[in-house]
Amino acid sequence: MVAVLGHFRKAGKVPAPLDVVRVIEVGNWVAAPSAGAILADLGADVIKIEPLGGDAMRGMFRPARSADGKTTIDAAFHVDNRGKRSIAIAIDQLEGAQLVRRLITGADIFLTNLLPERQTRFGLDPKSALEANPRVVHATLTGYGTVGPDAGRPGFDVTAFFGRGSIIDSMTDPGQTAPYPRPGQGDHVAGLALVSGILAALRLVESTGRGQIVEVNLFGAAAWTMATDLSSVLADGRAPTKRDRSHSVTALANRYQCADGRWLFLNMPDAPWWSKFCAALDLDSLLDDPRFQSSKSRHENMPDLIDALDRLFAERPLHQWAQILDDARLIWGPAATLVELADDPQAAAIALFPSIEITEQTIRTVAAPLSIADANVRPRGAAPGIGQHTVEVLSSIGLSTDEISALVTAGVVRSADEPSPH
Repeated sequence: MVAVLGHFRKAGKVPAPLDVVRVIEVGNWVAAPSAGAILADLGADVIKIEPLGGDAMRGMFRPARSADGKTTIDAAFHVDNRGKRSIAIAIDQLEGAQLVRRLITGADIFLTNLLPERQTRFGLDPKSALEANPRVVHATLTGYGTVGPDAGRPGFDVTAFFGRGSIIDSMTDPGQTAPYPRPGQGDHVAGLALVSGILAALRLVESTGRGQIVEVNLFGAAAWTMATDLSSVLADGRAPTKRDRSHSVTALANRYQCADGRWLFLNMPDAPWWSKFCAALDLDSLLDDPRFQSSKSRHENMPDLIDALDRLFAERPLHQWAQILDDARLIWGPAATLVELADDPQAAAIALFPSIEITEQTIRTVAAPLSIADANVRPRGAAPGIGQHTVEVLSSIGLSTDEISALVTAGVVRSADEPSPH
């Protein structure tokens, strides 16, 4: 791979970072495929191996309407599977599993979210993959890890990341109902972690000539997400104090509801910002109030202070407060809706929502949260149809047209022109 990149540089071309990398992905839902999508954005040739009926994620979430309103678009599937090629294989059949191992022999990365037991059953575990290709990076994403009492436990981000990973509990005010997370949030965090591990492993393969094994799990990704609080718990065993918003550590790190029902968040240390905050909002009465003269007294009288600020923010709508807070260069942010996020001018400035073409339509999607100054990092196109590239990929590893047809007839593979078996 290094020699190939050197050729590009000498020729005066700047390739996508992973132009010469091939990925075999046996993954469904969100977490593992999201890692594959970022690798595809980085230029890798990602071959997605789906069941004959397709990835379970297809059609799972609300479809988007096309511009003319006549068709629907599976936007959620496209975001995690864009730029890939699809080959439909029944890996639970002996010939199907053999085909996957054959594909692994020509790959740089094998990416999967199969549980360890299923990897072993199909001969796709690290030992088998490295026997097929001693230089491959075997990357696994699971709910709870590949060892221990819960290695075989299925886990989605709601259960393994948000639930058992303590994130929901940490976000729930005392006495309040626990919120239910929107889909894919923990999955995408874990997917980013898996990409970072894969890229480091590729570097090791280059330097040592030996394949590598990478593991990421949703449970561990949650622990890293909670590391700021969790590190103290690990040191002394004491849980952080849970406070409702009327007993926050500082009034300047809290959320407030505006006159139009919208919420805004303040996030400023108390001592350096209190005077500036009061001056910007014409709060001389609070500056002069003996209850709020020092950080200590403000903390001791926090419910009264929060009540005063609640009444203040309830006097104006969010857009008016936005102007006031911005003019004073205070640190704040709105509780934006997804529609507002989609139209945020800052998102446009940093190219957060690039476009892809889907069946003669252009839609926006979400960019990978990274960029490289001298590299082409972008979505490489729409997600593939089920088995869209089955014939193309199998032909590339030496199977004849007759052999592929026989596999289709036997129900081992499915090509794009074959109906779903379900």
